[in-house]
Amino acid sequence: MRALAEFGLIGAYAEGRGTALEGMMSELLTVVRSEERDDVAPDGSDVRILARVDAGGTAEFSLAPDCISRAVRHRTIEEVWFVIEGRGSIWRKRGDLEEVTDLAPGTSVTIPVGTSFQFRSTPGVALRILGATMPPWPGDGESIPVTGPWTPTV
Repeated sequence: MRALAEFGLIGAYAEGRGTALEGMMSELLTVVRSEERDDVAPDGSDVRILARVDAGGTAEFSLAPDCISRAVRHRTIEEVWFVIEGRGSIWRKRGDLEEVTDLAPGTSVTIPVGTSFQFRSTPGVALRILGATMPPWPGDGESIPVTGPWTPTV
């Protein structure tokens, strides 16, 4: 409930303007994760599309062992990632702030709108990440190629 309040949704619902919540919960959707990838992300990672609502979507992103994604920046979306399996690192740059963060199971990172990023897996282990995208992925043209610190392999 606190998260909804932070986005102003509880107040709108309590005042009888429940359309924000109703729009987010308009469908009861069940998605079973595909064994095969559904798509390839602009960064080159494999994508398995999961459930989505009006406010956002989820997907699993994966890199095979010892792979490096292409560096990109999103125009309009932000993401929250949670590492499910494997190890690696992610480079993120936003304005003057730049960092490389280790990725391991249980690690969660954010990719705010306009942040350049690139990620890689370690040798011998595939990297699997659960990602939430807000708003849902809009399609072609969302990602802009950028120059990252590592040479892509995908």
